Amino acid sequence: MALYDSLFQPIQVGGVTVPNRIVRSPHGTGLQGEALIAYHEARARGGVGMSTIEATGVHPSAPIGMPLFSDDCLPMLDQLSARISPLGMKLFHQLYHAGAGYPAGVGLPEHWSASAIPNPLAGVMPMEMTKTMIDDVVASFAAAARRVRDGGLDGVDIHASSGYLIHEFLSPALNQRTDDYGGTPENRMRFLLEVIAAVRDAVGGAEFAVGVRLPNEDFVPGGLTADLNAEIARAVDPLVDYVSLHMGAYWRFHKLIAPADDPLGVEMAANQRITPSITKPTIVVGRIMTLDHANHLVESGEADMVSMVRALIADPALVNKARRREEHRIRPCIGSNMGCVGQLMSSGRLSCVVNVAAAREASVTHDPEDRASQLKKILVVGGGPAGLEFARTAALRGHRVELHEAMKVLGGQVAMAASAPHRGDIGAITSWLAGELEALQVDVHMNSMVDADLVARVAPDAVVIATGTTPRSDGFQVSTPSVALPGSDLPHVYSSWDLLGFGNPVKMQGPAVVFDDTGSFEAISAADVLLQAGLSVTLVSRLNAIGESLPYPPVTVGAARERLMSGDFDFVGDHYLRRITADEVEVGVLFTERARRLPARTVVIVGYNEPNRGLASELADKGVPVHLIGDVRGRNSIMTAIHGAAELGRSI
Repeated sequence: MALYDSLFQPIQVGGVTVPNRIVRSPHGTGLQGEALIAYHEARARGGVGMSTIEATGVHPSAPIGMPLFSDDCLPMLDQLSARISPLGMKLFHQLYHAGAGYPAGVGLPEHWSASAIPNPLAGVMPMEMTKTMIDDVVASFAAAARRVRDGGLDGVDIHASSGYLIHEFLSPALNQRTDDYGGTPENRMRFLLEVIAAVRDAVGGAEFAVGVRLPNEDFVPGGLTADLNAEIARAVDPLVDYVSLHMGAYWRFHKLIAPADDPLGVEMAANQRITPSITKPTIVVGRIMTLDHANHLVESGEADMVSMVRALIADPALVNKARRREEHRIRPCIGSNMGCVGQLMSSGRLSCVVNVAAAREASVTHDPEDRASQLKKILVVGGGPAGLEFARTAALRGHRVELHEAMKVLGGQVAMAASAPHRGDIGAITSWLAGELEALQVDVHMNSMVDADLVARVAPDAVVIATGTTPRSDGFQVSTPSVALPGSDLPHVYSSWDLLGFGNPVKMQGPAVVFDDTGSFEAISAADVLLQAGLSVTLVSRLNAIGESLPYPPVTVGAARERLMSGDFDFVGDHYLRRITADEVEVGVLFTERARRLPARTVVIVGYNEPNRGLASELADKGVPVHLIGDVRGRNSIMTAIHGAAELGRSI
């Protein structure tokens, strides 16, 4: 039996033969045209069995994505099918109406929904749809499906989950109608069943597949539970070719794309209440990050197909690498959500913390494919994510790379972050990069402090400085940059590095106060450590929310906020530190007389670190050219560290 034999078996989905069980369920990308084609093409070349284009509006009242409500979409669909079909991957398209979840903005259409209940993120009171509106939208689903078929794709996925329009009709919390489309479960399902029937009638024969995505748990108070969703699944099972299950809605956004705070396979407990009701092939998703896990789900009968969305963003060749028994070469997803959905929701375009080519496939290859025109001996100073990524990229292009790391372990601040509770996954990328350097025979020196004399002895053609940063100990705050903080030198005042075991020994005594000056995940991890030690914790921040500086906090920080708030924890936002004493911290609101005292026997300050630029300055004074990458440039992000390092490695 071949490795992962269950995953590599074909499966029949209606009249469509999917070549293997690894699929990519629909997710937003913010891409159009060639960029969108190249994104799907990369996953097809990587061996994925089936991919579904992101949710696309079928009606002018919610025009999201390509215009499936018009024949204007046909040229793009033709291009997609022409490029993807020869590669063997089956291509579907997800159809939806965003309902009350449609974005709010000047000049946009009125919001339609089952009932006049706002979506918490759109924040608009929608119009309760009339029967005429319902019939119009049902017909638009059918017309859109017909266009997808005519464009040469293999099937459609009817989106009845995630809190969008069909979900709003299905939910007892969001559907408060008193007509034939509300009240009883049968009435609430009527809209979905009409959509399925209309789509089936429009696309004709069995060679074009029709599937549906249903919720498993939606976490809307009073909404759809796994047991209620099992009833819906039983009703639609005879009518569709597959059932895809997915968790969450906008009321608890992070459950839509579970971050690393959640366990692997987080959705399977809910799925197990539903899949016994289904006879058609099932698709599951939810922090399934390895081929071994996916294979177990298929082999055990818990699912027929497994969606590995973020793992395939991180490495589109995941399937083919596994087929070649090269799992160790698969670039791992770290589950932070900060590059994928975090960037999509904050900037409108998908990215990836660990894969510089994600959503840029039209112009950037996953790994460098060229050889440097002039091979160099390069000295890399620092073995954090930036130094490791640069060293790997430069070595792939033929350069002779020597890397020196001052600590006894590689990983830099990522190694520190991964030591905190609920953050272990983040260390996967630096562990993988270290393994890649070993395979590439990069010369790595540990416990090695680099000075100008060592640089002179090595005599490199280029020096790359990735020395990172060090916490300040002077109580510096952004709010009061030139004002000293009384008490910052007391023995019970620590940095997060101290707390994580990478600095001074810490004597933890409760209660504790953590001050967050950056709005990053660092203060969250500090609070986690203190709570785990049994201390009462108050997190004080100059910002208004926990993790406010991170990309799209509802999906990157939502799970952590819930975890913290479930413990002996409090949060005080929009405050700065006025003074620290032996048993208290005085905090205040800038430009006001407001002040309050918080009891504190342990104080942790998470602030802006000092970039370690001493070596760079010394070498510059000696006329030695250097390149700076990573946090030493003044950034504070693993994504900017890896991306900047990859770009330098591809150009040097």
